[in-house]
Amino acid sequence: MGTTKIGVIGAGSISESHLKAYRGNPDAEIAAICDLNRERAARQAEKYGAARTYTDYRELLADREIDAVSICTWNNTHAEIAIAALDAGKHVLVEKPLCQTVGQALQVEEAVRRSGKLLQVGFVRRYADNTRVLKQFLDSGELGEIYYAKASCLRRLGNPGGWFADKARSGGGPLIDLGVHVIDLCWYLMGRPKVKSVSGNTYRRLGNRSNVKNLSFYKAADYDASRNDVEDLANALIRFENGASLMVDVSFTLHAKQDELTIKLYGDKGGAEIEPELAIVTEKHDTILNVQPQVDNLSFDFGAAFQNEIDGFIDCVRSGKPTISPVKDGVELMKILCAVYESSEQGREISFH
Repeated sequence: MGTTKIGVIGAGSISESHLKAYRGNPDAEIAAICDLNRERAARQAEKYGAARTYTDYRELLADREIDAVSICTWNNTHAEIAIAALDAGKHVLVEKPLCQTVGQALQVEEAVRRSGKLLQVGFVRRYADNTRVLKQFLDSGELGEIYYAKASCLRRLGNPGGWFADKARSGGGPLIDLGVHVIDLCWYLMGRPKVKSVSGNTYRRLGNRSNVKNLSFYKAADYDASRNDVEDLANALIRFENGASLMVDVSFTLHAKQDELTIKLYGDKGGAEIEPELAIVTEKHDTILNVQPQVDNLSFDFGAAFQNEIDGFIDCVRSGKPTISPVKDGVELMKILCAVYESSEQGREISFH
């Protein structure tokens, strides 16, 4: 079996992580890069040794040599491109979120079923070393049943602007960009319980705060401060059928003293934190123990997790093994995210049936 030939669709910021990781995998070969901006596609193709460039993803999908694609485009194109790629017989790694609506998610899921091809959702935090270590403790029952989780991903100044701040293209702000990661990570570690209801709030009070000086922050490749119609802050309480609950808050901008990333899980035999760094809490001989695992990456290592994610994708494509972030999980996350927005708009809890 030769190398797996990859096409990368979208050559913006996140594609760099995909391209680096494919280059780091001996079984993968970057064959083609597609971007609406021809120069950007050509630049990346030269850097990563891709033989072909395209400005129309349909032409890339018609390229018979390509076995699999990474979709790194704006959120509003994820579903359309994923469905076309699956129907063209390609395996697909699609960046999170899977798409923008539950309806689109169900269409993607149907295309996976119809094509028999693999679709992996880019829940990169599932692939982090600290996640893998903690999951072993959880799967073996060391912490008992997880009944409460709490996640915060708060940026005091961090609206990336550009397409991130344009609801038509992104589908929303920090909830769909950052919340998707922390909600998914908690849900995954809790054992992916069935959702019972969602109560959420979103706020648009501060705008993108492009007036702030002397403090740098991440900006999209197409940064433009003039457009901003996404929320600054979202919070939610998610209840599960097994009685567990998850509380989450995320922001692009907030009058907070500092940025904050914390993820905590509580079970009936022990607890754990995975951010800001991995720690396990347990009880032995009537004494509470704070356990510090001895591992290379106590915190989320973006580069290492991306390499694990791409390695996992290539392995699943080549071996036929199932992915740890399948389309059905992408669908569930879309249901949760959309329910938070719906709950905020309607001012009431949204029940799942």
